[in-house]
Amino acid sequence: MTGVRLYGLAGCDATRRALRWLERAAVPVVLHDFRRDGLDAGRLDAWERAVGWERLLNRRGRTWRELPAGRREPLDRDRALELMLAQPSLIKRPVLELADGRVHVGFTPSDYEALSGRPT
Repeated sequence: MTGVRLYGLAGCDATRRALRWLERAAVPVVLHDFRRDGLDAGRLDAWERAVGWERLLNRRGRTWRELPAGRREPLDRDRALELMLAQPSLIKRPVLELADGRVHVGFTPSDYEALSGRPT
């Protein structure tokens, strides 16, 4: 793994764990914080094409639970992307963009080891 961009929230535990893993593995990383740096529709659309909206949408978080049912339903691709763009905290974190164009959602050390080809 060389030069990657990590998308998430600076205060998110999973994002912080991923950052620590990347730093220990000496992988150059740039953090893009959704709250500070925003998110554009083109990038979200590219992630959706790469991994699918179902994988991107975090239905376990507080933001999702606090959405009124009328905003969540009916849920399809277009509605999910609209919600995630309006409230990026609905995106499962972190989203890792690798230099080769691959996209990975979430963090587990074993997944990152597999992506990098090296254990830490």
